[in-house]
Amino acid sequence: MDFLLNLFSEETINQIKEILAVYGLKVIAAIAIFIVGKIIAKLVKAGIAKTMAKAGSDPILISFTTNMVYAALLAFIIIAALGQLGIQTTSFIAILGAAGLAIGLALQGSLANFAAGVLMIILRPFKQGDFIEGGGVSGVVEEVRIFNTIMRTGDNKTIIIPNGSLMNDNIINYSSKPTRRLDLVIGIGYDDDIKKAKNVLNELMQHDDRILKDPAPVIGLLELADSSVNFAVRPWVKSADYWGVHFDLLESIKLRFDKDGISIPYPQQDLHLHNSPCEK
Repeated sequence: MDFLLNLFSEETINQIKEILAVYGLKVIAAIAIFIVGKIIAKLVKAGIAKTMAKAGSDPILISFTTNMVYAALLAFIIIAALGQLGIQTTSFIAILGAAGLAIGLALQGSLANFAAGVLMIILRPFKQGDFIEGGGVSGVVEEVRIFNTIMRTGDNKTIIIPNGSLMNDNIINYSSKPTRRLDLVIGIGYDDDIKKAKNVLNELMQHDDRILKDPAPVIGLLELADSSVNFAVRPWVKSADYWGVHFDLLESIKLRFDKDGISIPYPQQDLHLHNSPCEK
């Protein structure tokens, strides 16, 4: 302590004490504003989410709105903390505005993703839990964030896709309707009985309770192909039963056709060899 007293003059020590007395409290107050403000912002975010959930709002809308509100409150808290330190927030806001304009020009893609996110919330082409295809990927929608959308694939991979890429592409929503139609093509041999095969297909669909009676399944002769006679088999099912019926119906058709002697041909070519007399 004596070394410090000898190192600094009494006047310098007094100046340091004055600075700590003035700015020390301001720094503590600024830190307190930031910490308390952040806690309040989280509580406000949770309160808005709870209120919107009770009102039956879509989870995607809840997530997007609460994230926006939290970001705005956090920006306000930071400005308030800086003001407590004596920084002129008016000039600071002006600087932020100019910097924001420059950053906005440099980050046009991010702003486009933000705008696309807002449009998705307004237009609502899908909701949380829907299985969609768009932007070259497909999966279940988990969350729409400010700049990107989180999706989960069937093998439990996470896809993070920019909102702009998703909004600027065709979006196929497989979950928007309660029912879906299976489009199967079943081929039989040219020597097989067409009516018998058609009756078997109709019987298999009638015995599956997951296949809807209204609209009724459709079985029609689709084409006379090169090596098979192809039927269009188009039953309607609930969207949740789509893949289960798809797998089970194909298996049932193969087993029943084998049992009843109905062939399922595969592409083949017949080679005809002709003997020609050797030239002398």
